[in-house]
Amino acid sequence: MRSTTTARRIHALAALLTTAATAIGLAGCAGYDPTAPADARKQAPAAAAGTGFATGPAGPVDCRRVKCVALTFDAGPSVRTPQILDILDKYRVHATFFTLGKNHVMVHPEMVRDMVARGHEVETLTWSHQILTKISKAEVRKEITEGRDAVEKVTGVRPTLLRPPQGRTSPAVTAIARDLGMAEVEWSANGADYKTTDSALITRRILQQTKRDGIILLHDLVDPTGRGYNGTVAAVPGIISALQARGYTFVTVSQLLAPGTPQPGKVYK
Repeated sequence: MRSTTTARRIHALAALLTTAATAIGLAGCAGYDPTAPADARKQAPAAAAGTGFATGPAGPVDCRRVKCVALTFDAGPSVRTPQILDILDKYRVHATFFTLGKNHVMVHPEMVRDMVARGHEVETLTWSHQILTKISKAEVRKEITEGRDAVEKVTGVRPTLLRPPQGRTSPAVTAIARDLGMAEVEWSANGADYKTTDSALITRRILQQTKRDGIILLHDLVDPTGRGYNGTVAAVPGIISALQARGYTFVTVSQLLAPGTPQPGKVYK
């Protein structure tokens, strides 16, 4: 009897340890502890009330009261970007562009300035899209700094938001971002438009995943062959119109957090 009881206890303990290890692994595998937009708004100081809001047809848009969503584009600008900007104008939507410095911002500075002129938020996806968790700390700092500085050189405004390439970050990357005065931004809805040219599929993915305070990931990039990412432009109108019909208001990432402001070292999702 004693041996049976002992065996059961050992089995139960082993199961508990396995469950705990799995939970720890799942919590740590992403490499960050995200802050939700709603929590960012709650953490805003009282003095910030009434600031940082988007302006809609009826006046300021307060995402504490309105169902908001942020549309973001990664890895541009490219020859696709002007088409996307025209679509956003048509639907009166402002987006956040996480740009690449090398071969993009520095090659298409007029597009970057046009983004700003049309009211969009221009931030950084680093200089050359190196995976930050796979390079040295010195290289991480260089990637972030050069990507940020490229945008500032073209627009005169220094980015405060970083999207880590492929969404991969770590405590070391976050510490460097904090030191550089930057917050990181992940996403909650991914069209995976880098895997398909099927616009209907891209649209369906986004509509299935988007919830209140969502951050949508799409790309305004053209791959080196010129063939990739062809489904994105055609998907954008359907995504916007369908979400607007569901009562969503589109805002930039910073506006989604208002009256809170992005805090260096935080990861928002």
